[in-house]
Amino acid sequence: MRRADRLFELIQLLRGGRTAVTAARLAETLEVAPRTIYRDIAALMAMRVPIDGAAGVGYIMRPGYDLPPLMFDREEVEAVTVGLQLLNRTGDRELQAAARRVVNKIAEVLPDLRSDELDDGRFVVSDFGSPAAANMGMLRSAIRDSRHLAIVYRDEMERLTERTCLPLAVIYYVEVTVLAAWCELREDFRHFRVDRILACHETGNSFADRAPQLRRDWHARPDAPC
Repeated sequence: MRRADRLFELIQLLRGGRTAVTAARLAETLEVAPRTIYRDIAALMAMRVPIDGAAGVGYIMRPGYDLPPLMFDREEVEAVTVGLQLLNRTGDRELQAAARRVVNKIAEVLPDLRSDELDDGRFVVSDFGSPAAANMGMLRSAIRDSRHLAIVYRDEMERLTERTCLPLAVIYYVEVTVLAAWCELREDFRHFRVDRILACHETGNSFADRAPQLRRDWHARPDAPC
């Protein structure tokens, strides 16, 4: 999580609390070390965010602190709600969790709108779609930061191969999710079904200098999905 996003999440957590929250609890929620929370709290206090508390005691937000409101009309809220529910079809648990956080943020800042209005069953999307996927968070992170991935892949003939690839995009079809990548084994673009990726890890190598051109070349192919 980027530091700016983490600071925003930290503000949201403190605004929603009625009692002091310890740094350890905040660190567990945000999946960071407590010392990171201490630094972030100090940074927010320096920006005049009204936080009270101390290490070992906990922190609480003084009443009356508001973030700028989101200006959505009802149809825009409904569009966001349906769009977020469609993430249920991707098999991407991290994105689904992020969607729930978005719903909470919208309900938090929109006046006269309760959170249950965004999740009360008025707009329902079936969860039919992609099967359980590989570590989608890692795939998206590797794409975002242009880092090599080593994968173990099982093809349609049940054959296993180990490959190093340069991940370029994720394509969410209705029934399957696909990773588009430059495959160093085949020296060409390949599309890997993520439910057939049995294992993956980052190698530590970057291809940031090649990523823009590779992505343009992939989009220019006649078999590219978009």
